[in-house]
Amino acid sequence: ELGWISKVYVNQPAVVRHAEQIQKWRTVKGNWQAAWLLKAVTCIDLTTLSGDDTPSNVHRMCFKAKHPIREDLLKAMDMHDKGITVAAVCVYPARVTDAVNALKAAGCNIPVASVAAGFPSGQTPLETKLAEIKLAVQYGAREIDIVISRSLVLSGQWEGLYEEIRQCREACGEAHMKTILATGELGSLANVYKASMIAMMAGSDFIKTSTGKEVENATLPVGVVMMRAIKEFYWQTGNKVGFKPAGGIRTAKEAITWLMLVKEELGVEWLKPELFRLGASSLLEDIEKQIFHHVTGSYALQHDLAMA
Repeated sequence: ELGWISKVYVNQPAVVRHAEQIQKWRTVKGNWQAAWLLKAVTCIDLTTLSGDDTPSNVHRMCFKAKHPIREDLLKAMDMHDKGITVAAVCVYPARVTDAVNALKAAGCNIPVASVAAGFPSGQTPLETKLAEIKLAVQYGAREIDIVISRSLVLSGQWEGLYEEIRQCREACGEAHMKTILATGELGSLANVYKASMIAMMAGSDFIKTSTGKEVENATLPVGVVMMRAIKEFYWQTGNKVGFKPAGGIRTAKEAITWLMLVKEELGVEWLKPELFRLGASSLLEDIEKQIFHHVTGSYALQHDLAMA
């Protein structure tokens, strides 16, 4: 529906002003804060996307994915039997088999997500992107995080962008597909809105802000624009598409801010792993520190949270 795309207008000063107000929201305290943090844990895609990833550090991450918070801390909050794990683990295609085997050995059903389609630049031929997606699914990935070709957005080739994402969706088969927009490289908030709409029209299960490798990653103005697109798409089609901010989210306070924003913009029904994810590699460490302080009243030392 190119009619939607041609009519898009984004009031950038209003969006920025709204984002500034969000940062001034009063944060939750005490038991409420602990509850929001545990909710955040269940929505994390625990990620390692480094050139020096090895089977051993992937295994270690998978163990942490199953036991994100120390067992005694959960028992102190009477949450030890609630099955709290992260939502997924995210790795490169070459490490998918390692993650699948580690999670299987740990006896848990956490899905493995794999980046694909020329991550992070997207500067590879479409045939190569589709082959990479199919291989990742073949290795056992149940979620695929693709990245779009930014050049198609910057040059206004909306039908070309739609066709590329549609073919990627087809290559994913039964796997869920998250489409990374790399919003820091799209030039304008209007382009962010348009790319969000195209990605949803082409069948994306999630739209995701960033690869985590750009200079500018997940920001609140971008989050507001993408969530407004998700809301508009839901009103027009009845289809709920998930949202995933990623890149630069490192503190428990930032995680709660994103959760509150999702609740305000999209509603409580989006606050579940099926429709909201946080892409993060170091966020879990700070959340566990905050929960340690909540339970014990003291700040964690290095040896207290060794697995962080």
